[in-house]
Amino acid sequence: MAAEEIDTGTTDLLAVLDGGVLTLTMNRPEVRNAMSGAMTGALAEQLAAAELNAAVKCVVLTGAGKGFCAGGDVKAMAGGEGGGSAAPTTLDGAIHTQRVNQRATAGKLHKMPKPTVASLPGAAAGAGLALALACDLRIMASNAILTTAFARVGFSGDYGGTYFMTQLVGSAKARELYFLSERVSAEEALGLGLTNWVCEPEELADKTRELAHRLASGPTVAFRYMKENLNRALSGDVDDCLDLEATHHIHTGMTEDHRAAVKAFVAKEEPVFKGR
Repeated sequence: MAAEEIDTGTTDLLAVLDGGVLTLTMNRPEVRNAMSGAMTGALAEQLAAAELNAAVKCVVLTGAGKGFCAGGDVKAMAGGEGGGSAAPTTLDGAIHTQRVNQRATAGKLHKMPKPTVASLPGAAAGAGLALALACDLRIMASNAILTTAFARVGFSGDYGGTYFMTQLVGSAKARELYFLSERVSAEEALGLGLTNWVCEPEELADKTRELAHRLASGPTVAFRYMKENLNRALSGDVDDCLDLEATHHIHTGMTEDHRAAVKAFVAKEEPVFKGR
């Protein structure tokens, strides 16, 4: 089946569905893919649609050109234009809008019952870093860097970065990276557990495609419950996690995918998963 380009309603976000993999590309390379209101809105819409679209088995988030995402558009902020959605007129309105945007993007990447992958061709900063950390897996070009950046512009941080960072590297290191806003190289990120793989820049697209299609051809029902188990384990009580795992394990043991995989294992063949 040929790749399908999806109209997102804006050139700030590109979407292509190919072989079960939905690739969302933040497309403002002239500003290192800094977030705009149009981009944030389109990203939220595409993620919501992807969660319910059975044809989407895996979501890849990446950036056009030499960057992943610079976070908020600081130059636009300096000019009074914001850098996200249109500015609400009240403090309460601004907080509510921020909450909705965060849950619909970073929150959705983290919680949707499908594997999500961040592919970083270049820098991920601020909210852009948070979006990358919200994904299940990350793959970075060797010349890419990460930085929280918020302290440099007098912000406390948004899009769940403090949560995701703390879960990945622990509280003390997360505080260091947030307070000091140092640049983290790809190799250091690999050592810290902030990325899963590092590759040469020219290999990134192929490595990402290989990983995403491997996930897309996997047991989607099992992945759904596996991801819920793993997310619940971040903050849940151990007994709650044990009980949830038991329920999901028995459930997936009754799927067609499981039965077919067991037969393939005995026959020393590769299983073909159908998501049933």
